[in-house]
Amino acid sequence: MRWLAIPLVLLVVVAPTVWHGSDFGPLTACLVASGLSLLWWRTHPRAVALTGGALWLAAAALAGHGWFPDLSFVIMALLSTVAALGFRSYWAGFWLAAYLVALFGVRYLTTGDTNPVPLIIFGVPGFFAATVLRLRRETADQLAQRGRELEEERELYADLALRQERARIAAELHDIIGHAISVMIIQAAAGQRLVDRDPDGARRAFEAIAESARQGRGDLKRLVDLLGGVEVGGPDLALIDEVVTRAARSGLDVSCRFEGSRDGVAAPVAHLAFRVVQESLTNALRYAPGAAVRVSVSGSDRSLTVRVENDPARADRPGLPGTGRGLTGLRERIQQGGGRLTAGPTPVGGWLVQAVFSS
Repeated sequence: MRWLAIPLVLLVVVAPTVWHGSDFGPLTACLVASGLSLLWWRTHPRAVALTGGALWLAAAALAGHGWFPDLSFVIMALLSTVAALGFRSYWAGFWLAAYLVALFGVRYLTTGDTNPVPLIIFGVPGFFAATVLRLRRETADQLAQRGRELEEERELYADLALRQERARIAAELHDIIGHAISVMIIQAAAGQRLVDRDPDGARRAFEAIAESARQGRGDLKRLVDLLGGVEVGGPDLALIDEVVTRAARSGLDVSCRFEGSRDGVAAPVAHLAFRVVQESLTNALRYAPGAAVRVSVSGSDRSLTVRVENDPARADRPGLPGTGRGLTGLRERIQQGGGRLTAGPTPVGGWLVQAVFSS
């Protein structure tokens, strides 16, 4: 497209000059240079508008009262178009206004012509058409940039969601596997000690191991079903009764008390409350063997409070190191749900875990 400037110059400047029989003087040179400047309208539109416009004005001034090729007004129209494409709206309008005023002044001073209609006809339409084209192009560029930003945000959110889902799965696996394995290891150690002198006690220990393994397998199956998109019944506070009963059968001195309403608790809240009790009982098995554990669940219309407190250890620890992620992961999940979890030593040397869920 840029090379069309050469035949344009030949058509609107050189041919009329030859046809008219005029000499190729400074006027023709200025018009030819003004037209040829359009060769660089894509790469240097502002320079083309300023330089080409100045050369066209110089040609108009050199014409004076003499002959001037009327077709060269096409070059002026194209220069107005290039100015609108190269400058922002404010500066492009300023350029056009200054250019037309200067051209009108030159024509008035040289020819006495006071009719601005030809200048407006050749200068304004191309300017407004190019302005619309430029605004359309800028809007398309902005939309494309916004599309790229949205795509980057989508990828960022997808990566963040993936990490959160992995963290949630890791926390669930920690709760399931950690509790089941802790119970099995403790009961296996007890069974080894009792197998010779107390066969009945050893049998109960092995039964507790089997029950813990079955429960862990059931929890894992439920987690796999959830990840696979299978509808699974929502948990309720009855799970706390089950985990406390299993812990008591495994030899833990644990008691549980419910206060207030147990109905209307949302499934996510009931699930987290169950995990708080499960993690606290697992930690009591690991770090406070032989200690009494008291579980308290208080429900109301607006909140649910879960407290698990154990006394100081009464026997040697079984040497079951934890991962350090149990309570930390629970605290993060509870905070995401709008609740809070606190954990720390009691004045008598025990340990207290308390979770408060707001409805």
